Amino acid sequence: MATIYATGKRKAAIAKVWLTPGNGEMNINGKTLDQWLGGHEAIKMKVRLPLEATKQLDSMNVRATTLGGGYSAQADALKHGITKALVEYEESFRAILKPMGLLTRDSRVVERKKPGKKKARRSPQFSKR
Repeated sequence: MATIYATGKRKAAIAKVWLTPGNGEMNINGKTLDQWLGGHEAIKMKVRLPLEATKQLDSMNVRATTLGGGYSAQADALKHGITKALVEYEESFRAILKPMGLLTRDSRVVERKKPGKKKARRSPQFSKR
């Protein structure tokens, strides 16, 4: 089986993911998952979720590059990319991953700032006198 490529997105973050059969190594931006995310255990679990759900954690190697956004959005983009690559690798994984909501791209993005406002919705403080 050859390498499978998929792209995951979240907010302004993009993750390019290459999935190959192997021994469970994860290489993100030239670093291991532990080096890349440091002590953020909850976010590491989020990234591993699609592989754990399909029982492929020890049989797939993940190589990815991420860009844009913060580390949390990049991790969500990586999760989305891994999910899409797993479904392309084995169509039966779709039945496992779809009910978990992993195939759906989280389309929420930052609302734009409006004129006359401090932020998107925050108004300047009202002064009666």
